[in-house]
Amino acid sequence: MDSSTEEEVQVLQSTELNGDFSTVDPSVFALDALQGKSLQSHDPAAGELLSPVLENGFASQQYLGVADLPGDGTPSPDYSNNGESDTMDVESVDSSLHEPRRMVSVLIPQTKFPPLPYASSRSGLVYDVRMRFHAEPMTSRQPDDIHPEDPRRIHEIYQELFDAQLVHDVTTDDSPNDFQMLRINAREATKDEILLVHERHHYEWVKELITKTDDELETIAAQADSIYAHKLTYNCAKLSAGGAIEACRAVVAGQVKNAFAVIRPPGHHAEPYQPGGFCFFNNVCIAARVCQRDFPETCRKILILDWDVHHGNGVQRAFYDDPNVLYISIHVHRDGRFYPCTNYGDHKHVGNEAGEGKNVNVPWPCHGMTDGDYLLAFQQVVMPIAQEFDPDLVIVSAGFDAAAGDELGQCYVTPAGYAHMTHMLMSLANGKVAVCLEGGYNLRSIAKSALAVTRTLMGEPPDRLSSIEPTAAGVETVQMVIHTQSRYWACLYPKVDESRAPAMIHKELHGERLHDIYRSYQSKEWWDNFEMAPLFIHRDRISKSFDREVLATSNYNEARPLLVVFHDPPNAQGLPSARTRKLELHNIWITDVAKSYVEWAIQNDFAVIDVNIPKHITAEDEDDAYADPDASNARAAATLELATYIWENYIEIYESTHVFLLGIGDAYLGLINLLSSQESCTDRVTFVISFVAETPLNRIRRATDEDMMARWFYDHSLIFVAGKHGLWERDRKPRKKFGKLVESAYDELNEMLVGHREQVTRLLERVTRDWRVQQPLESQIGR
Repeated sequence: MDSSTEEEVQVLQSTELNGDFSTVDPSVFALDALQGKSLQSHDPAAGELLSPVLENGFASQQYLGVADLPGDGTPSPDYSNNGESDTMDVESVDSSLHEPRRMVSVLIPQTKFPPLPYASSRSGLVYDVRMRFHAEPMTSRQPDDIHPEDPRRIHEIYQELFDAQLVHDVTTDDSPNDFQMLRINAREATKDEILLVHERHHYEWVKELITKTDDELETIAAQADSIYAHKLTYNCAKLSAGGAIEACRAVVAGQVKNAFAVIRPPGHHAEPYQPGGFCFFNNVCIAARVCQRDFPETCRKILILDWDVHHGNGVQRAFYDDPNVLYISIHVHRDGRFYPCTNYGDHKHVGNEAGEGKNVNVPWPCHGMTDGDYLLAFQQVVMPIAQEFDPDLVIVSAGFDAAAGDELGQCYVTPAGYAHMTHMLMSLANGKVAVCLEGGYNLRSIAKSALAVTRTLMGEPPDRLSSIEPTAAGVETVQMVIHTQSRYWACLYPKVDESRAPAMIHKELHGERLHDIYRSYQSKEWWDNFEMAPLFIHRDRISKSFDREVLATSNYNEARPLLVVFHDPPNAQGLPSARTRKLELHNIWITDVAKSYVEWAIQNDFAVIDVNIPKHITAEDEDDAYADPDASNARAAATLELATYIWENYIEIYESTHVFLLGIGDAYLGLINLLSSQESCTDRVTFVISFVAETPLNRIRRATDEDMMARWFYDHSLIFVAGKHGLWERDRKPRKKFGKLVESAYDELNEMLVGHREQVTRLLERVTRDWRVQQPLESQIGR
């Protein structure tokens, strides 16, 4: 450096590692730093190399350490100087550098607290190409028929991480660096580890797959629950479980700050005694049990968060009575009609005995759930409960089949959505998070989603979300879960009032459910105004909810148009007190838009049968003051039973000139089932009109002539579907087998009924025009 240059002031920052830098000559320290050289600590106890490098006028340091992971044993190589020593002898410095000049050298005082491990630790990655050897045998499929649980799934994720330069591949010539993930060796889980979760006979069953022929493997797969088997399945399943174990152990031991285990086959459907849903050994359950066994003091309480689109029935069963494992699952349930197709994943399953309250299910009622729904569940259910539970380790059962583009999940969670959920979970357990791959069957969707999760684990903030508005179904589900779980968690409100026992409400306080009272009132009002009377319906059970369930005008058996309306009970809208949150009767309104259709039909000389489908059948000995609506499939079955009785006893035997079926809400499914089961319906029914907000669409199913039925249904139906229905997101041109569909500009049933009333009444007028012309003149004048 030339002595004529202007004054230079160099401030050096040093951070204590293990040594004491107080013995270092400040002038030498500054001199070496300005020349971009390094300095070996004068304290032999330091054991670390401090390498200040002048970059853009600032001194920076690189600290070289070794990785000591189980199964690895070799220190990380030093790639900082390509094997060349960068230490120097001060006396050998060019004498021109010692020319007199003004210089200030400052050593920053040592910090009061040790450096945060989060800033210096690296994220870990488990990936082993041998897990791809578990594949569907070619004999059991067509060449172009690829199973969703494809071996390419893990390779696609790994390749995405490699392309983003987040992981070093040993097959390349590039050198690894400290900004990449630390590779954690996978190993096969031992028999003892697997038996911590699974029964011995199940372990032996999987092991025996090695000895089976291809034909035997195909037979086994056909008899089992949604799996395929291969001679190497046993080895791959052990390797997958072992990968999950090593990822979790490395996190608990503090050797990495967090980890991502890119493993397969998945595990969360595997129950202690049987495989299922592409799963053989339950990876996360085994890893959790091993960590509790090996780290009893530091890993006692574990949170398992499952965001796979399917319910993790195997995880729930493994820990259902364990108070030290909190299992939270967010999944599509559809009232038990989505895999694994049981009621085991509903919100009422909360754990048993000591584990009561430690099982939390967030069961979405339909497909089409979004980032907004998942974030709502996280912010109002997952994070409050998890923070109160205060786990020592967080394990994520990370299925990416709720991602946009996955045909099995049919939901719309974005990579940014997964990143935000990961970011929230990292605030728990001092950041000790292990992510283990489960499902996800769109190769691009799982790769992009896994990349977003990995970037977040490594410290990058999540991307912005395009929308955080939840769906109506999501809001209702979250509130339902809060209501169920609030009795177990202090953080959840509103609380269930345990003092209001059902027996006290029903008997001592003479309480009655409002929907039963309203139908009695409506029956009296419609008799006074329209002379509509109850029709007899044979029932195998007795309930107030069946009283006056079916009302009809006295002319339903005459030769005139007949409108049959199947609808949900009226809606109740209330405004609670801002101070006490109590609901008073004068602040509750009953809205019954379906009534306007009945009034119009009667005014135009139609016969009318009005059928009320209760959302809940009141029992005499109910054990809960709060009652969830009955499952939609159960209500559809009840509608079919009732509609069949009405059809056979009050419609088919009479000579109505036209028969119009109007289905509102879940009753729509009952009408579809009626048309499927009663062949005479297609001869007598003139038109089917339905309003669908959230109910999944269905088609008429008959053993013969399905194509003819699809054409008939399209020509004789008008189905109004809410604008936010998932149908419109995935298929802008739905098939004709669902009927003539109309995308509504409205999202709620009441809004749809009001908005499309004129369109429906014009249709009824047009179709019955010939009958109206034939009526006596005085009747036409009256209308």
